[in-house]
Amino acid sequence: MTKVLGKKQNPNKSGKSLLDPIQRNKDPIKHGIDIWNVYDFMYLNKNNLPRLRVLEIIIPYESDLIVESKSLKLYLNEFYKKSFKNQSELIKKLKRELESVMKNKIKIRFLKSFNKEPNFINLNDTKLKKTQSNKILKFNGFRSICPVTSQPDFANIYIYMDKRIDAKYLNKFLISFKEHGGFHEKCIDEIYMHLLSKFNPNHIEVCGRFQRRGGIDINPVRGNKKIKLFKNFREFNQ
Repeated sequence: MTKVLGKKQNPNKSGKSLLDPIQRNKDPIKHGIDIWNVYDFMYLNKNNLPRLRVLEIIIPYESDLIVESKSLKLYLNEFYKKSFKNQSELIKKLKRELESVMKNKIKIRFLKSFNKEPNFINLNDTKLKKTQSNKILKFNGFRSICPVTSQPDFANIYIYMDKRIDAKYLNKFLISFKEHGGFHEKCIDEIYMHLLSKFNPNHIEVCGRFQRRGGIDINPVRGNKKIKLFKNFREFNQ
């Protein structure tokens, strides 16, 4: 049960007490990360002048706890009135406070640019009956439902497998989530576990690039080998 999602902000809380840790309902997944991009992060520099930056937070799947996204937004929003002598001091504070809540090591940095979208085969348009092995597949227009607010979430799904599978089946499977209630991370967990169980690939990676909500996007990546194919990239829907 979340403390702030779908509820009014508690005016008596501030700082890291705003953060709402959530137990991750973990599947037997070998490797995974959640990449969070915070597009509207503002703070004051040593001269008390505002700086607006893009912040990247990477949470490993090994972490039993994650932070609910609205509570993170409330927490980060307070930094617009806080002054720091340099970026290193700020990053250290963020890292220390978030790790104290999640009880696990995380990575935080400011972004100057995103990685390039990888080359892919478009599942929506392909005329192939079976996908090519060792190629990245992209499904445009994934839809699921937030289980707390009932609002829709949208994403592009990227899949790499060293097996050929039926393209029509894969499209139908991903479309089946359109009324499914699940947080971003759990949807990608379910897609990964289903494909791993059904096709038994030697190498599989599944990446969900979700659209931002409230200035933050959440991008889970899951795999049975060390995550290496999907870096932090952005794509343009067309």
